Amino acid sequence: MAANAQHGVIGLPVKDKARKLTERILKNIERVNEDSFERLIKLILSTVGTKKIFIVGAGRSGLVGRSLANRLMHVGFNVYVVGETVTPALKRGDLLIAISGSGETKYPVSIAEEAKKLGAIVVAITSYPDSTLGKIADHKVIVGGRTQPAEDRDYILRQLMGQHEPLTPMGTLFELSTSVLCDALIAELTERMGKTEEDLRSRHASIE
Repeated sequence: MAANAQHGVIGLPVKDKARKLTERILKNIERVNEDSFERLIKLILSTVGTKKIFIVGAGRSGLVGRSLANRLMHVGFNVYVVGETVTPALKRGDLLIAISGSGETKYPVSIAEEAKKLGAIVVAITSYPDSTLGKIADHKVIVGGRTQPAEDRDYILRQLMGQHEPLTPMGTLFELSTSVLCDALIAELTERMGKTEEDLRSRHASIE
């Protein structure tokens, strides 16, 4: 409790907590390198008509990845979430986007290693450019998260041990910031490809 009180979080109404969290997300996003994001946009656009996009992440990062895959599908990209039964073979020149705040979570790291061996272009969205995932990647988008690296960077172990930070537990700041950036990415891709809201709606699931 004392650690939380030091951060001025305990006792705040939910709306004030949300406001503080929103402020942190905005500051976090402002620190993202614009050129690195432009490079990601160009890599995604380069897949149009010929290549596939694969997305991988674990835990909450995996949920962010699924959301991104869903939106990329709406825009018209050939995109898959790694691990789904309908995911096809990855081929040379395909694009893998791996999302991991720590860059050390075993599942996305192992997928990135295998994708690299198969000749894919690997993009890491992470907080740590010198992490294992960062070193594997051909391109990195650095999104801040924890102010200090977690004592144990593996996501599953952190969950089991209950390691968290006040206000933004278990990497929340990274995932929320990445989620907002991914929505902005979709808006930019939609504009550059000349898509309309009706185009996106026509690809929305019709048998939910």
